[in-house]
Amino acid sequence: MIGPPTSVVLLAAAGAGWEPAALGVLERSPGVVVLKRCVDLDDLLAAAASGQADAAVVAADLPGLDATAADQLRRLGVRPIAVVPAAAAGDAARARAARAGLGQLVGEDALGQLPAALTAPVEAAGGRAPAPEPPAAAPSDAGAREPLRGRVVVVWGPPGAPGRTTVAAAVAAELAHRQLSTVLVDADPYGGAVAPLLGVLDEVSGLLSAARLSAAGELTERFSTVLRGYAPHLGVVTGLPRADRWAELRPGLVGEIADCARTSGYVVVDTGFSIEDDGAQSLGRTTRNQLTLDALEAADALVVVGGPDPVGLPRLARALVDLRERTPLPAHVVVNRMRPTLGWSERDITGMLDGVVRTAGVRFLPDDRATVDEAAVAGRSLLDTAPDTALARAVAGLVDELAPPVVGRRADRTRRRLTPLRRR
Repeated sequence: MIGPPTSVVLLAAAGAGWEPAALGVLERSPGVVVLKRCVDLDDLLAAAASGQADAAVVAADLPGLDATAADQLRRLGVRPIAVVPAAAAGDAARARAARAGLGQLVGEDALGQLPAALTAPVEAAGGRAPAPEPPAAAPSDAGAREPLRGRVVVVWGPPGAPGRTTVAAAVAAELAHRQLSTVLVDADPYGGAVAPLLGVLDEVSGLLSAARLSAAGELTERFSTVLRGYAPHLGVVTGLPRADRWAELRPGLVGEIADCARTSGYVVVDTGFSIEDDGAQSLGRTTRNQLTLDALEAADALVVVGGPDPVGLPRLARALVDLRERTPLPAHVVVNRMRPTLGWSERDITGMLDGVVRTAGVRFLPDDRATVDEAAVAGRSLLDTAPDTALARAVAGLVDELAPPVVGRRADRTRRRLTPLRRR
């Protein structure tokens, strides 16, 4: 009795000369069934979406094959195996394949290894062949220190949260004022607001540039090209120029940006409001809310912004409960636009929130719209236009929690202006 196939394979060779030989090897292998010979990447992805295949043998130079496509294949349950040129001619192709996240490579002069590659163990998460264990460190290296990694501070708020982007920009500016290298990332999938808020006119979105470099496997090496210098110690990754361009982003992008930026200091991420799963992930495609969910996953500290009014407080309380399903991090709650005309005190609000969920603390920012408007119209941060206001001091108190001052160093209580490097 003939058993079921052990591997159902898609073949996308882009007309390469090795295709007939590979097809012959696969068809002669017991338990291997070639489901389809695909003409291009779109045909390959469509066949993978049928759910019938579990592996794809592809040409390393298949047009359009990048990290995004490789990730999409893996999300569809299809393991990509790339065929690369032989000998020295294959070195560049192997490097490109590695940058695209194709961990399983077979030389075109070693096609007989394809059946073994189909059953080789791979990491469930990344779909790549496991790397060998690194050698144990020599005794002389025991005291070596790993490179410092800065913290990732994610600023989030439920629908209608007032001033989330303003708070994120103010936190980043305060960190930079303390001479801490900081990168502010606009990761709102519903449209960027950091650039217009800070007066940064960027012809090319930093977020979209990062997505393209990530797909090519070049983000780490070329991360500096997606940054816009705003002020000393402060760089900005600008957001989406239009809300409909979220589809050009790929899952895991925020985490990659954070990993690149945190090697030199702090990362502040301004996110979108929605943390709901919107279903398309099961089809192997990115989702709009995935950008925000990835930011929460990358966070070392979480700032949640809400309003103090009868609409904002219930939303804030429900949001804090919902967040417990997404992240174990306790939230640094920021109640923005606090004003005495509401009829309840800071103590009342703190007590109400503490009765709902454990937080890392509750901070209140005064309702100083004149100061915020002045900064926004000028395209500057709050520290630049109003460094000595109660609002700026409240932000500094929040940053004290997120980045405690170094022990033994006296805090600089003189609020200096954080002058932008250039206006664009």
